[in-house]
Formats: sequence, C-alpha cells, structure tokens
Amino acid sequence: MSHQRVAVRCPSCSPGSETAHEVLNRGGQATVRCGDCGHVHKTTIETESTVERRVIVSQEGESDEAAVEIPPDADLSVGEEFLVETDAAILTARITSIETTDGSRVEEATAKDAKTLWTRAVGNVAVNLTLHPKDGGHDETRSVKIQVPGDEAFVVGETHEYGGEEFTVERLLVREDATGYDREGYDYAGDSAPAKDLKRVYARDEDARTRAWSGW
Repeated sequence: MSHQRVAVRCPSCSPGSETAHEVLNRGGQATVRCGDCGHVHKTTIETESTVERRVIVSQEGESDEAAVEIPPDADLSVGEEFLVETDAAILTARITSIETTDGSRVEEATAKDAKTLWTRAVGNVAVNLTLHPKDGGHDETRSVKIQVPGDEAFVVGETHEYGGEEFTVERLLVREDATGYDREGYDYAGDSAPAKDLKRVYARDEDARTRAWSGW
C-alpha cells in the first residue's frame, strides 16, 4: 500500500516553504519523510474541516431536502449558486434565503452560522409568459408557462421559439433573488436576462394559429 503524500515544511532542506512529504505514521504528530532530502521528522498535518448544512431546494412548487458539506468559514450569500444532490437528481441551486442557527433569515452568513439554505433550482426552469396578439388586441392575451434551460437568454426585441410558442420579447421582469440588476423591469431593445433570473416575460404572440383566431 502506498503512503499518503502531503505538503509540509522540511526543517532540514526547506524550512521556509512546503515540499512533498510521505506520511509514514499518523497521529497527533505525524511522522513524515521529505521527498527532496529524505529527512524524517514529526509534524502536524492540517485537515480542512467541514460542516454539514441542510438545503431546501424548491422547484415548480415542490421542495426537496438535501445536505451539503461546506468549510465552516465559507461565505454564503443570496444569489450564490452551487450543485446539490437530492434523492431525485443533482441540481444547480441558487440561494434565496439563509436561516441562521438562531432562527433569523439573512442574506449573508458564514457556513458556521448558517443552519438551513433555502434555494431554488435554476438548471432548468419554468418561465411565465404573458402573450398578447400581434394586432394589439388584449382580449386574446394569454398566459403560458414554458420549460427552458436556466442559462437560456431572453432578449427584448428578438423573436424566440420554445415549447410550441413563437413570440417577440417586449419586456422582462426579473426576480427578487437575481443579482446584478439595477431595476426590476427591462424593456429596451437589446436588454437581456437568462431564464433563471426572470419572474415573467411580456411578449407579442407570433404564433400563426393565434393570428388566425384573432381575425375572426
């Protein structure tokens, strides 16, 4: 069986910087052999500890519970994304709220102070569309929901096709947990946002069947 190798300082040939050592015997003080000069000495091997934290992942009105291992000093904040494994799948989750050990809800905390991470799955998301007919009438305005990859971008002024719907984006409404935006609504040509950041998309219906119906 091969010995574990670690990076530690050697008092003989490298007291100022770490070099590769072979672990001969573990314990409170491990016995190691320097890979450069062969000097055998005792040292403390630092091991990075982690804390287990509960994660609640919401997706399409349903919630799954999981757990993640995080270094205790890791900084957590709303909007941060990470991979989490639930019983059903491995998901990309975005933090929407952090519950601390004293029961408070905060936007930022270190892992050691966090108890539960409330998150939303953003790998594949449902986007709410409000579509109005091309002729400008509002009696036939309809709301639909389409499933798209979370990173799929919607652009104001561009025509998109998803889930059997064809539409030209007119306004984007971003979610509260989306970061990097200076306002809630965007309606200038060229404005864009990924699906995972959107609360709703307002668009002109380009579906040929809808145009035919609105003409009756």
